[in-house]
Amino acid sequence: MPLDYDKLMATKDVDLPLSYDDSNAILYALSVGMGVNPIDTKELPYVYEQGDSFKIVPTFATVLVPDMFPPGLGWDFSQVLHSEQRMELHNPLPIKADLLINKRVTDVFDWGPRKGALFLFEAEGRLACDNTLIFTLGCTVIARGDGGFGGPNGKGPRPHRAPKREPDFSCDLSTREDQALLFRLTGDRNPLHADPTEAIKAGFDKPILHGMCSYGVACRAILKTICNYDCNLIKSFDARFTSPVVPGDIITTDIWQDGNTISFRCRVKERNEIVLRNGICILAS
Repeated sequence: MPLDYDKLMATKDVDLPLSYDDSNAILYALSVGMGVNPIDTKELPYVYEQGDSFKIVPTFATVLVPDMFPPGLGWDFSQVLHSEQRMELHNPLPIKADLLINKRVTDVFDWGPRKGALFLFEAEGRLACDNTLIFTLGCTVIARGDGGFGGPNGKGPRPHRAPKREPDFSCDLSTREDQALLFRLTGDRNPLHADPTEAIKAGFDKPILHGMCSYGVACRAILKTICNYDCNLIKSFDARFTSPVVPGDIITTDIWQDGNTISFRCRVKERNEIVLRNGICILAS
């Protein structure tokens, strides 16, 4: 059955309860590689809750809503590709919180029967106690099997362009062979990232790393290279996914700094293959 544009645009989830604590934040930090060096005192506050110096990786917000899609969309989920992730922090992430999550479809573009459809989703997280807005998440999804339903044509958000000069900094961060098995515990349990049989069915030699894990590694690289590990400096973080990472790969994050605007891309060092592009991170003024 073809998609119904008006029904899609009215689809939303309101006031979904969600709670987390420091254990969830530590698991996320470990799953993007924080703490791999046990004597790195700058990463320790992200993975050790004692004292008053505990910190949260800003992109932890993105796994608090692992399923950005409201129910009842009517699409072919087997043909869905997550192409872009956006995050804006309006207030610091508390060490623990009870949240209310609102999710909605913000736009759908029809690319035609052979090209698919482009979905834009948004989710907000607010404190349940006083409705304080903590974060807004956005994602762009290509539904390859659902074009030709008669909706408007469009291209979605304009991608950020990195400066044409050479990067100001590059940061190499290794991923572990078991990193996908750890990251899946943050919410995305797609067997593609754990089961070799499923990975081979999808055309890969072995399970691949979650795109959202690569996104978190990029955030870690900017925390390390630009922010001196001050998590409160990062206010927004956007990127496009272009190619998979295999657990064990070294991810090189190329960084351009222009005031409080940070442009970035990520590539696998061994293959010199870009895996994230059009990245932009806005720092606190």
